Amino acid sequence: MLRPLRDRQRPAPSPRPPLIRELLLVGALYLAYKLGRRAANGQFDDAYANAERVWDLERFLRLPSEAAVQDLVLHSEALIRFINVYYATVHFPATVVFLIWMYWRRPGFYVWIRWTITWLTGAALVLHLLVPLAPPRLFRPLRMIDTGLEYGPAVYDKPDPNSMANQFAAMPSLHVGWAVLIAVGLIVATRSRLRWLWLLHPLITALAVVATAHHYWMDGLVACAILGTVLYFLRPPLRAAASAARAAAPASNRRVPTTEVTDPARTPEVGAVGSVGDGDREIATLRKKQELAAPEAGLAPKDH
Repeated sequence: MLRPLRDRQRPAPSPRPPLIRELLLVGALYLAYKLGRRAANGQFDDAYANAERVWDLERFLRLPSEAAVQDLVLHSEALIRFINVYYATVHFPATVVFLIWMYWRRPGFYVWIRWTITWLTGAALVLHLLVPLAPPRLFRPLRMIDTGLEYGPAVYDKPDPNSMANQFAAMPSLHVGWAVLIAVGLIVATRSRLRWLWLLHPLITALAVVATAHHYWMDGLVACAILGTVLYFLRPPLRAAASAARAAAPASNRRVPTTEVTDPARTPEVGAVGSVGDGDREIATLRKKQELAAPEAGLAPKDH
């Protein structure tokens, strides 16, 4: 007996969390982070001592000199201005737009992203409290300049222990951490062949934070290590990934209805029926059944 198999049902899209709740939650998390950075402000002596340790560690690891990178970029005023603008204006708006897009277009991935960015930012706050770090522009032995003050736009004024902007919270770099998360989230949640271009965002961001003397290489590496650890324990939702892949698959690659033999002992003979389409095959099968089930009047002798 032949039974048509229906195409697999596409998984139902994951429901979006309540919008008001998400706005309050994300806003509260960000406020807590800003207040935590403020509490870590003012540790100047520890920040300069840690800067010297980080610099020595980078030289031991043979990482490129941040000062050499800045000297190279300063050869082009247009490039350094572009990098300054990118550092000052892209980081936070890009993250907000990313969260909004995930919430609206990929709700199945949104909760995963929200928890990932929460754990990443929380771990960064702990390091801000435990490891205050003077950025390269404030570490005089490096003789690096604050490119924002020289070429604009400027992000920070002189360090102030009473300011909400803690300039000694350089370890780790959330500019780099959030940028990598944006790239990873968009690569996982989309299926466009061009999605790998999102990796340009963290690459440009890493260059920007170093060339502008706001961070060391180690700040970005530690942020990536934290993010990698968080992603190891918080895997992307498989159901949402499968739904996104199926939605992006071309029509020619999707499953089509097929037939299945449910009883091998009653497999139909291969003949004209097997050479026609699915609809003709079913019609031929029904006709054969009707012939077998027809009354035997045609076989009985006629009365004379």
